[in-house]
Amino acid sequence: MQYNCDTFRPTAISEADILEHVVSPEKEGFAADAARAILGLKFDKAATQRIRQLLQKNNRGTISADERITLEKFLRVGKFIDLLHAKARLSLKEAGIPS
Repeated sequence: MQYNCDTFRPTAISEADILEHVVSPEKEGFAADAARAILGLKFDKAATQRIRQLLQKNNRGTISADERITLEKFLRVGKFIDLLHAKARLSLKEAGIPS
């Protein structure tokens, strides 16, 4: 939970929201080799298939509570990878290197 100073009411904050402060665009970028390596990060085939299965169950409304928790974990990690990819692409762009 995060508290808004103006209202003192709790507001939801995710791990990815917090991690944005770590990989924010204002911070110094990655070295080119590091940026390229980060752009190679992705879920493997088995994880991708599992995510698709869970998303299908979620869309059909047949997902269990445990499966929903698993899906949410995958989605949080995916959002973090997206943040890293964005930072890596920005680092390469700022260095004048095509991504």
